[in-house]
This record gives sequence, C-alpha cells and structure tokens, in this order.
Amino acid sequence: MNSQLKANSAPAAPAASTQSATGITQPRQLKAKHPLAIRWFHWINFPVLFLMIWSGMLIYWANDAFSVNLGRRTLFHFFPEKFYERLGFGQRLAEGMAWHFTFMWLFALNGLAYVLYVAFSGEWRHLLPNRKTLGEALQVVLHDLRIRRAPLPRAKFNGAQRIAYTGVVLMGLGSLLTGLAIYKPIQLAWISSPLGRASQVAGLNATGYEVARWVHFWLTMGFCAFFLVHVSQVALAGWNNFRAMITGYELTYPDDLPAASSPTRSDSAPPRPEPNAQQDSLASPIHASQNESQSPA
Repeated sequence: MNSQLKANSAPAAPAASTQSATGITQPRQLKAKHPLAIRWFHWINFPVLFLMIWSGMLIYWANDAFSVNLGRRTLFHFFPEKFYERLGFGQRLAEGMAWHFTFMWLFALNGLAYVLYVAFSGEWRHLLPNRKTLGEALQVVLHDLRIRRAPLPRAKFNGAQRIAYTGVVLMGLGSLLTGLAIYKPIQLAWISSPLGRASQVAGLNATGYEVARWVHFWLTMGFCAFFLVHVSQVALAGWNNFRAMITGYELTYPDDLPAASSPTRSDSAPPRPEPNAQQDSLASPIHASQNESQSPA
C-alpha cells in the first residue's frame, strides 16, 4: 500500500517541450520568399542598370552642365575633371551612346515584364504602400539608427522597403520617358513639349529637351543613392537575406512566425488536475488495497 501511495503521489515528469532551458531547441526551416521570376528580373536589372549609368556618364562628359548652386555661387559641379580622368570617362561620347541606346531596350523590356508579373501574380500586395506603410517606415529608420530597440514587425517587406521599391519603379518609368525625350525630342514631342510648358509655367524658360535632361540626370543620381543604400542594407541583413534572392528560400526558426500564430505559455503547458481529482487519484490505490486485504485468500 505504501509503495503504491508513493508511486502515485510522486510528481509527474515534465511534458516534452519544443524549447529547452537554453531557449534554442527548434530546428531551422526553409521558407519560400522570392519567386523565380522576381529573382530573374532582379539579377537582369542589376547589371543592366549599372551599364546604363556607366554609359550615361560617358555621354554626360560631353556636356556636364549641372551643379549645385547657392545664388551665384557654385557649391559643387558635377563632375570635376579628375573624376573623369581617373574613371576613364573622357573622350568616349560615341561609345557611350552606342552602349546606352542598346541596353535601354533591355532595361525597358525587363521593367515592363516585372510590372506585369507583379500586377498579375498578386506580388503587388507585398510591395505597394498602404495606410500603415509610413508609420512602419519611420519605425525602420528609428531601428536602423538604434533609437528604437523593439524588434520590427515581421513581414516580407517592411514599410521602408515598400516605399523604396515602389519609388524605384516610378524612377525607372521617369528615366525611360525622359531618356526617350532626349533621344528623339522632335519625334517624341508629346513627351518633351509638356516638360517645356511646365518650365514656362514655373518661370524657368527652359526647353522640353533641357528639362528632360535635367530630370534624367537627377533620376540617375537617385539610382546611385538607392544602389548604395540597398547594398549596405543587404550587407547588414546578412547572408541569409542575400541567399534568399539567389535560391528563393530563407532559413527561419519556427519562432520567427508572428506572435499571434504561436501558442502562448499557458496554452502550451499541460493542464493541471483539479484538487478533487488529484485527491481521488491518491485515494484510489488505498481503497483498492483495502479491498484486496479484506477479500478471502
């Protein structure tokens, strides 16, 4: 009787848990992130955009008219002569035009295919900004500046990425239209003429060709800035994020899922027996042993 009482009154072994005392027991899992088409568009656009900027600099050398001014004072001229000399951009106008006008068609077709795929595949739901995007983007900036310590909401693209990637698509469209206006300003007067009229309204008295060239240049500077920020963010995010753009998958822990979908501690813990039920379970072997002792041998 005593042995049975001790066996039943001993504490039960803890239930098997998916998390050890150290907090790291769950294996990593592969999670799909980037479709094959998105990866193709990305890796085609990367070298093509680089070639477009490089060849554009060969063309710009022939008439480097832009600068940052404060009144009549020039703060910075794009670009110093040493810049052209060290990078070999000088005296290559014809070569630059040949490269630029060749790869602009691939740049345009790849961009058009990307927009159509995003529109018809439903990927636009992850990319286009929504009413929460601006607030999320502010959280990302504060987090990157180490002002905000709380972890960011888990999503395929955060608010800052939604704004940046949507903006890059619009910049690409602007570069294409202004580039065509520079390439054929008379034949494509439906592009260049509105730019000239907008200049007149603003009191700048510039032609459509001049406005198109100015916009085209600053869009190119925007692409350069985006490229630097994008590469730095990829480096900070680590190899797992970069690998996802190559293979389409990233390694995640099950705990990386949103908190709402993971069980809470109270849900995952085994239910405790009621006090009455526990007393009954302890008393039952006593009654059983008494009955056995009273029964005839």
